[in-house]
Amino acid sequence: MVDDPELERLYDYPPDLDRAWVQANFVASMDGAVAVDGRSAGLSSPGDRRILALGRDLADVVLVGWGTARAEHYRGVKETEVRAARRARLGLRPLPPIAVVTARGSVEPDSHLVRDTVVPPIVITTELAPAARRSALTVAGADVIVAGETEVDLGIALGELSRRGLRRVNCEGGPTLLGSLVEADLVDQMCLTVSPVLAGGDAGRAAVGPRAAPRAMALASVLADDGFLMLRYRRAG
Repeated sequence: MVDDPELERLYDYPPDLDRAWVQANFVASMDGAVAVDGRSAGLSSPGDRRILALGRDLADVVLVGWGTARAEHYRGVKETEVRAARRARLGLRPLPPIAVVTARGSVEPDSHLVRDTVVPPIVITTELAPAARRSALTVAGADVIVAGETEVDLGIALGELSRRGLRRVNCEGGPTLLGSLVEADLVDQMCLTVSPVLAGGDAGRAAVGPRAAPRAMALASVLADDGFLMLRYRRAG
């Protein structure tokens, strides 16, 4: 694995963004499983977690689907000495908010995601979400974005994030959210860690959803660490 300055150079966002630019992250086994016993931790490694932490360090906002946030017990991003120094040097806000996508507004106002955080979370939902739940989330401190009637329109959602100055978007899953981003052709960079294990089982794939036209991506970097491969692909052209 390369040192921190080189890793930061490889994974940094393009300069002077004028729109939301989406980086997606996934870890998968050699045979394509994206979870072990319902969680991704069983496939990860110190090197993979280092890149995941770097993704948060470099981002304006962390985007995640509610299913993943619930399964992985998400809380707000925590400050570390390295994170604080890096973000200050890059001129970023002290910490990125977590933005959760949930068409029905399923985030509980008293959940850890809302309560255990320094930066208020963003809940991206639809008009289908009960007005009382949206109001309760707002009262609890969340920034609620309504993007669509019954399904979240990710183009509208990313536009709202961009309007808030949150253009460096680090998507941490899950498969349904990534599938929707792929369908809408909104993935600019894909970071995939291949874990040197055969998992078998019935775990799903990295992206699920309606069939979409294949999206060409160009290999931008390859790193190896203790048998793990960290692959980075960017939108071709």
